[in-house]
Amino acid sequence: MELFRKTAHELLSMMRAGEVSPVDVAKSFFTRIRGVENSVKAFVTILEEQALKRAAELESADRSLPLYGIPVAVKDNMCTEGIQTSCGSKILGAFKPPYDATVVKKLKAAGAVIVGISNMDEFAMGSSCEHSAFFPTRNPWDLERVPGGSSGGSAAATAAGECALALGSDTGGSIRQPASFCGVVGLKPTYGAVSRFGLVAFASSLGQIGPFSKDVRDSALFLNVLAGYDPADSTSVNHKHPDYTTS
Repeated sequence: MELFRKTAHELLSMMRAGEVSPVDVAKSFFTRIRGVENSVKAFVTILEEQALKRAAELESADRSLPLYGIPVAVKDNMCTEGIQTSCGSKILGAFKPPYDATVVKKLKAAGAVIVGISNMDEFAMGSSCEHSAFFPTRNPWDLERVPGGSSGGSAAATAAGECALALGSDTGGSIRQPASFCGVVGLKPTYGAVSRFGLVAFASSLGQIGPFSKDVRDSALFLNVLAGYDPADSTSVNHKHPDYTTS
């Protein structure tokens, strides 16, 4: 069964029903990563060992967690504790933040499995993902074409089935444009809806973190986890958010 082809909400239903386990799901996605990543180059860091350990731990966890066992990619400009965060640049070298961005904390609390850190244009200054200091990312539908940017790695990984969901950031189109290039759903939430704490921002007055997904239902499911007031972010809005899957 090619679980990597399923949407996040389909995977959630299957895991909650006990039809498959988080480890089954994680293994399917890493098999897919090994099969296509040399061509697509969506990730700067692949976290297979940590992800499989996390998936195994989740097998005894609460299956009602909103992202229970769901494989997620994180853009390389969001702090992940103990994992290289380079913003697509060699300037930061092997910088490993001592803390998680708020959105990363939320992923972990929601039961997600982080499979890797996705490539991007250096410091988000680009719209093709050709300007990473490490390597260009390719569009999985046509390897001769670009995936868009600056969140090209997240868009490409989602389209290629290397993750079920991915985090991107958008200042002037860096989620929306690569989503359109790669044929996936990308959403820039209303400014202030999602915490920017731990984001290495391009322009703090415009930048916002948002989701990539295979369909709109998954985007709403993911936004339910991401949205919410964060006192650590002075641009965060203290507002009660609806259930986006029903609104």
